Amino acid sequence: MKFDVAIVGSGLAGLSVALHLAETRKVAIISKRALQDGASNWAQGGIAAVLDSGDSHDQHIADTLVAGGGLCDEAATRYIVEHGREAIDWLIDQGVPFTRDATAELGFHLTREGGHSQRRIIHAADATGHAVQVTLEQKVRAHPNITVFEHHCAIDVITSDKLGATAVHGHTAPLVGQPRCYGLYVQDEKTGNVLTFEAEHTVLATGGAGKVYLYTTNPDTATGDGIAMAWRAGCRVSNMEFMQFHPTCLYHPYAKSFLITEAIRGEGGLLKLPPEAGAAGGTRFMPAHDARGELAPRDVVARAIDFEMKKRGLDYVHLDISHKSLEFLMEHFPTIYAKCLELGIDISREPIPVVPAVHFTCGGVVTDLTGRTDIPGLYAVGETACTGLHGANRLASNSLLECLVIGRACAYQIEATPAQGTPALPAWDESRVTNADEEVVIAHNWDELRRFMWNYVGIVRTTKRLERAQHRIKLLKEEIDEYYRNFRITHDLLELRNLVDVAALIVTSALSRNESRGLHYSRDYPETLPKALPSVLTPPRR
Repeated sequence: MKFDVAIVGSGLAGLSVALHLAETRKVAIISKRALQDGASNWAQGGIAAVLDSGDSHDQHIADTLVAGGGLCDEAATRYIVEHGREAIDWLIDQGVPFTRDATAELGFHLTREGGHSQRRIIHAADATGHAVQVTLEQKVRAHPNITVFEHHCAIDVITSDKLGATAVHGHTAPLVGQPRCYGLYVQDEKTGNVLTFEAEHTVLATGGAGKVYLYTTNPDTATGDGIAMAWRAGCRVSNMEFMQFHPTCLYHPYAKSFLITEAIRGEGGLLKLPPEAGAAGGTRFMPAHDARGELAPRDVVARAIDFEMKKRGLDYVHLDISHKSLEFLMEHFPTIYAKCLELGIDISREPIPVVPAVHFTCGGVVTDLTGRTDIPGLYAVGETACTGLHGANRLASNSLLECLVIGRACAYQIEATPAQGTPALPAWDESRVTNADEEVVIAHNWDELRRFMWNYVGIVRTTKRLERAQHRIKLLKEEIDEYYRNFRITHDLLELRNLVDVAALIVTSALSRNESRGLHYSRDYPETLPKALPSVLTPPRR
């Protein structure tokens, strides 16, 4: 399999890179499942950008910096915010059906979410990600220079330091100096065969790592694949302790990972204690935690809900928007209204039971503003990357903005890079492995990892809990690595291998931060240090 560019992941970041490159490059999109099975397709709220004269770049930047707990890279934040309008214009040109508003300057309705000082969220009702994904997927499938490989699972990138003496341009010579990425190994899930993808440029756009936790709003594909692959290849990783818990995930036994958008609170939804709280049932609690109430940033709201649940022994709290008219709810939140009604909850008459759940990976692979990692030829974009935009806590609806702006910049960087050629890459070798004897081991380890990450590395942390998690990760990693070396790979094994690597990065980063900042709250270090510094992990030399 030979391409100019191999993109791993089919969310907004990956599809953006592909479409910007397709006129001049032969592109492969490698998707673990179907193209729409990533987190972008689930995004409800919208995309934050300055689209009204009453707003400004400086205000958007200020809101981002405040939410980020002083840890955002200001230059990166300014670059992404200032390129927001052209990113939105590009989506409009592609045909994305954003919700219209004849009274608005741009002609589209803008909503507001927690942490934003202005209405600046452009959206397609309450299913923005789906609208964007469907539109771009049609473009991708129709383009002759883009080949889509669905149900193909990336294993590892191929770097020159693993190749030894290799032929480049017909000449055999040892590849010395800084390692370079030349492609990757990918398993065809249907056949089990491992394919070698040869590419001058490999882009990791695999999303986040929410499935490392027991409860998450993320789809099943969010297993940190790109972060783990880049780490194993030798790339630095930053700020992995900052796992964002979305405050409001629907609490219902038959609703798996269904998110209740931030925009519900932006449009007047109130958080209240349920009847199980006794005499306090039905009362608001956010004003007691933060002057901004329900419009406080996500980390503040999630900790407040966690505090009230633990203090009162609750399984959930209520989010109430029943004071709004049925017409308003049907217009602004049709997906949420329909889903809740299907489960017996009429949000026009009663509150929604909600709990916090892991939602977004604020850290990731260290990149510049064109997606370049520490390894030439290897890029990371979207949630997989850490550009510095999100700092210690992502501001609502900045994630899809980052996907668009950095995805386009990555494509332009690849186009501007002179062709260098690729060596002949070796085929995948499984001559010394056998079929797994007991695959139940994988399922057991998967469950154990996600449970202790939830219990020990959650919204509120202690050093003792983190150390317990670190000890268990070490034992699990040894077991998984042995399994990987001796048995033929499977989809579940590859994901578990990536999850345990990501779990180790999260815990190591959390132990290194002796303060509470943004999404990382430690009972042992409740104060915030005067100077904000990122936590950067460097892989050991192999």
